[in-house]
Amino acid sequence: MNTITNADDTPTHHSSAKLPSSRRFRQPLELVGLVLFGLAYMVPLAVFTTYGLVTQMTKGHLPTAYLLTLAAMLLTAYSYGRMVQAHPYSGSVYTYTRKAFGAYFGFIAGWTLLLDYIFLPLLSYLLIGIYMSEYFPAVPTSVWVLGSITLVTMLNLVGIESITRVNWILVVAQLVFIIVFVGLSLHRLSGQGEPVSVFDPFHHEGFNISLIMTGAAVLCLSFLGFDAVSTMAEETPNPRRTIPQAIMIVSLVGGVLFLLVSYFAQMVFPEWNSFTDPDSASVDVMRRVGGELLVTAFTATYVAGCFASAMVSQASVSRVLFAMGRDGALPRVFGKLVTKKRVPATAIMVVSLFSLIALVITLDAVANMISFGALFAFSAVNLAVIKHYLIDKELRGTRNVLLYAALPGLGFLSTIWLWTSLSGMSFTIGLCWMGLGLVCLFGVTRGFRLKMPDLQMAE
Repeated sequence: MNTITNADDTPTHHSSAKLPSSRRFRQPLELVGLVLFGLAYMVPLAVFTTYGLVTQMTKGHLPTAYLLTLAAMLLTAYSYGRMVQAHPYSGSVYTYTRKAFGAYFGFIAGWTLLLDYIFLPLLSYLLIGIYMSEYFPAVPTSVWVLGSITLVTMLNLVGIESITRVNWILVVAQLVFIIVFVGLSLHRLSGQGEPVSVFDPFHHEGFNISLIMTGAAVLCLSFLGFDAVSTMAEETPNPRRTIPQAIMIVSLVGGVLFLLVSYFAQMVFPEWNSFTDPDSASVDVMRRVGGELLVTAFTATYVAGCFASAMVSQASVSRVLFAMGRDGALPRVFGKLVTKKRVPATAIMVVSLFSLIALVITLDAVANMISFGALFAFSAVNLAVIKHYLIDKELRGTRNVLLYAALPGLGFLSTIWLWTSLSGMSFTIGLCWMGLGLVCLFGVTRGFRLKMPDLQMAE
């Protein structure tokens, strides 16, 4: 058994040895592997996931929207790190809110979190279909979607180590492409022969803070990589130290990359209302910067990035389903690990079947649904920090008030502000999903007459 120091410097003992092997993960992930996992989940080229949609939504102020989102996400990433130190287990928001606010709220928070987790793999498959069909119009979109679902599911069943190895290649490829894109953009801008204002991407004609906030709320889906890192707590040897470090690194690096790419994309293609197709607007940008050769390189790199995101997002949501199944909040079959690699195979297969919705859904609908679930979850985690450290643990003093009230309080206010800026469609779908969760909770507790099963943590 290992002795680990908690955030309040009181030693605790942590070991997964008390759980049978069918309910314990292997622990292959160190800091580098976690950062790669998070960046692969976020996709360094994720700017182009909703590039056309949010650029038109904000009237060409995409970089400004990213600045606002990054500020809120860094505060929330801090709160995730504090909750990982308190509860270093799979389950993410579900675990943190259940421990802080009780079983019922924990279930609803975990259920709402599933909205973005379940739809993220689906989003990746949808984007693969969109961009591959753009480049190979003779091949039906459904072929690309079905093929990627099958391959990603197979890799997830093999185990997390195989995903980490593939992530190395795909993340590095995206970083190289970003360097090339920025270099070619600078070359094009320097050859225009007319002065260019370096502040135009942040503030120009049509600036509307309300529209920018709506766009910033949608962009939250780009930052879900740091949340996904927290779901790997039981597959990390020293999660209380390593997970918070990885969360902050992933949030900061990802945010800076998003800002950089969106800034130069706006500089070279300022005509925000003249895209051929908003869903694949990045193709217009690439064609202007580097011609058909860059379009080809972008398509290959971006699709590879979407593939990496699909792998890690399917792995991540399967861990949340595993945690809820292990506790009895979902059928127990979700809470079992199978094969020598000890993976939640049932959860992985369910997610892959759900992802078939990518064959019939639109990009706009998926983006809005993911952002609703993400911002609700982020708000809950910020509140959980205040509840755990200041109320439950009764920490006092100026330093503790700053760390466990002021910072998570700012995170809560910023995420709530973004949440209320989402579109009406987001709330319609999101509240319907939460209503379905209440129905499930009613059934699990037999009309709220039974208590929720106890958390089955690896402690």
